[in-house]
Amino acid sequence: MAGRRVECLWKRHVVEQLKQRDRVQRQAFEEIIHQYNRLLERSDLQAVFSERLQTDKYEQQNRHDLSPGVDGGRCDSLQQEMAQMRIKHQEELTELHKKRGELAQSVIELNNQIQHKDKEIQSNEAKMLEYQQQISHLEGECRELRNSLADLERANQTLKDEYDALQITFNALEEKLRKTTDDNQELVTRWMAEKAQEANKLNAENEKDSRRRQAKLQKELADAAKEPLPIEPDDDIEVLSEDAGKGTGETSPSRQPSRTPSKRTSQPLPPAGLLDSITNIFGRRRSVNSFGTSPETAEAPSMCTEVRVPSTALHIFDAHDGEVNAVRFSPGSRLLATGGMDRRVKLWEVISGHCEPKGALTGSNAGITSIEFDSAGSYLLAASNDFASRIWTVDDFRLRHTLTGHSGKVLSARFLLDNARIVSGSYDRTLKLWDLRSKVCMKTVFAGSSCNDIVCTEQCVMSGHFDKKVRFWDIRSESIVRELELLGRVTSLDLNQDRSELLACSRDDLVKIIDLRSNAVRQTFSAQGFKCGSDFTRVTFSPDGSYVAAGSADGVLYIWNVLTGKLDKTLDKGHSSAINSVSWSPSGAYVASVEKGSKAVLWSDM
Repeated sequence: MAGRRVECLWKRHVVEQLKQRDRVQRQAFEEIIHQYNRLLERSDLQAVFSERLQTDKYEQQNRHDLSPGVDGGRCDSLQQEMAQMRIKHQEELTELHKKRGELAQSVIELNNQIQHKDKEIQSNEAKMLEYQQQISHLEGECRELRNSLADLERANQTLKDEYDALQITFNALEEKLRKTTDDNQELVTRWMAEKAQEANKLNAENEKDSRRRQAKLQKELADAAKEPLPIEPDDDIEVLSEDAGKGTGETSPSRQPSRTPSKRTSQPLPPAGLLDSITNIFGRRRSVNSFGTSPETAEAPSMCTEVRVPSTALHIFDAHDGEVNAVRFSPGSRLLATGGMDRRVKLWEVISGHCEPKGALTGSNAGITSIEFDSAGSYLLAASNDFASRIWTVDDFRLRHTLTGHSGKVLSARFLLDNARIVSGSYDRTLKLWDLRSKVCMKTVFAGSSCNDIVCTEQCVMSGHFDKKVRFWDIRSESIVRELELLGRVTSLDLNQDRSELLACSRDDLVKIIDLRSNAVRQTFSAQGFKCGSDFTRVTFSPDGSYVAAGSADGVLYIWNVLTGKLDKTLDKGHSSAINSVSWSPSGAYVASVEKGSKAVLWSDM
């Protein structure tokens, strides 16, 4: 039925189009046809007139033959009139023939046009049939699209309902998260307060124990002083130097123990514990630092007499349980500190080319990112991933300060030259200045990019950032004095001994020396195979500034000569993974390096 209806529709449409064309084209040719018909009628009339003329001529001739004398003049006039009429009719006939030819030509042209139009009609009919088929196909597609649209509208409504339900659930969960965050913050605050109380209690107990030992010692000294001790002339008494090591019997190399003759006594000597206590009291050297306390193991900074370019791995040992991020020698080069992802800072005593474990500093809640000794070697500062920096005393491994305030990982922390303030840089794109006397944050500076490392001079802090820039800050004005952009993310900064040159390592696998007087790159070091392993790869100057040491992602230690600018040594027998940090001992005798694995290596030329 549908096919028959469609066929009737297009037939009716064709008939209407033909009628419309007939009406339009008939109006155009109707006048020509009318004129042609008139010409035909006049032609017929002219034929009739010609016949009549012929008849009249024949009759006149007959009359002339019958009465030639009477009607002679009249016949002449008639002949003249007939001649004129003949000429006139001849002209009209000629004009009619001419018009007939023109009309015939017009008819031919119109017939050609009609044939051309018929062809166009046939072509249009074929196109109409094709268009009808397309219309039918499109109508089917339209019905399908309408059905799909209805399905999509229903699915959209369902999804909208689900979204509204999820939005309500999300708002409820967000409110719950906010409450949980507030509760967590409150718990963290309470936990930190309790931890501080526990630390204070532990410190108080240690102080009480120390006082009890001192009181007992004073009592023993008083009792011993009351007993006379005759001395024989041939006795030798050892005079301990001021620089004697704590409980180890070490003596200063510049002062040898001297012996004085004395008399032997027949009475028994005081107990060994008493002598040890006396030695510990009078053999220690006390120094007062800027914290207001007097640590008993303040270490005198060692002077660099000669820098040794390492060539051999003296000691390879497992430093931590997991990745080791930081390493630093103490100012006297006697201790080596390492920090790792196991949340510990470990102290190692360097003895004859070996690192002997001395103790561990605990209290951090996440991995250690950087380590720094104060100028006396009495305190150790460490930054960690738990958004805090901490300070321990080296002699008793006690946690002294916990500095919290950053909202991201603390990637570097340094003592200022007065040892009473520190600067910390964080992943939260800020630098903070802390006063250790008041234990508060004095200033916070927004750097605009994650701070990966920091070094300090007297009044200037230099920071290396994720946005490839080294920024120079004036501590007093909290403003950027200047900045220098490198070609890669800055991973490490270090100063030479006279603080006139800055060493910078970046992720473009280049190590550069920046002249702080001209604020320009003075020297660039690179090597075939050298690749910076992470955003926190630390490099170092030698104590005299004549060499640069850097660890590569392939576990090779590279050493460049600053004077020549050429690669001096490559040490590849020690590490099995990327080297994270390198430290050169202030004495110039050792280089220590740590890796992404758990190993640390002590290098020297011995």
